[in-house]
Amino acid sequence: MSDHRMSDRRAFGVHAVLVAASLAMVVPFVWQVVTSLKTLSDATRVPPTFLPEGRWDNYAKVFDLLPFGEQFVNTVVMAAGRVVGQVLFCSMAAYAFARLRFPGRNVLFGVFLSVLMVPPQLFVIPQYQIMSSLGWLNSLQAIIVPGLFSAFGVFLLRQFFLGLPRELEEAARLDGAGPVRIYWSIMLPLARPGLVALSVLVLLWAWNDLFWPLVVNTDPEKMTLSAGLASLQGQYQTDYPVLMAGSLIASLPVIAVFVFLQRQFIQGIAHTGSKG
Repeated sequence: MSDHRMSDRRAFGVHAVLVAASLAMVVPFVWQVVTSLKTLSDATRVPPTFLPEGRWDNYAKVFDLLPFGEQFVNTVVMAAGRVVGQVLFCSMAAYAFARLRFPGRNVLFGVFLSVLMVPPQLFVIPQYQIMSSLGWLNSLQAIIVPGLFSAFGVFLLRQFFLGLPRELEEAARLDGAGPVRIYWSIMLPLARPGLVALSVLVLLWAWNDLFWPLVVNTDPEKMTLSAGLASLQGQYQTDYPVLMAGSLIASLPVIAVFVFLQRQFIQGIAHTGSKG
């Protein structure tokens, strides 16, 4: 009887923690929706008011203040380019580190991992100088090319490739398939959950990337949504309802992608820790 009560208390404690964590994540999103329907005076009132007036014109103001369509297309193209680039290049490097044997493999992989410990801000000036020398400032390639490869993507997919059975690879090698054929026709399709997990993570990072697009693009029609929304913040005053409305519109595509690929994403993350 005491063991049953102990298990009930433990289950209650676990559920209480989960409910508290869920509220901590949901409440800011709900507050964003509520603020987007308020007037500026209501949004800045102290104490704050919860019930909005239903000002749907805040969403229309976003399209009046920003070239929202152009910035949305820029964001989609930038995110798609980064996702395709990292899935292709990181998977090739990860397969080489996981399956191929060559001198200095572990040392080179350690060098790759050391890049993760370097603050990304240190690369801003060299990357900006490269983009400037190529004449790519205020262009889409300036925000796409630096994100085509990442050490984290190599690490994530390498862990996934290590968990795949070697029997299929050995059978293909006996049939005369080379490393490229094995990678493209056998290992890459098997690594689909890992590729989906990396794609979702890269999509989130690219969609929310603010600093680099602000550095290389000053033309509003060449900006991404994150940089465009940041321009709505004034030096002395910010129209928070309009800003919240724009942020809510910009976040909907990413939420839809995550909900659609949620199962594959969880499978991919779970497989990456199965073997190392």
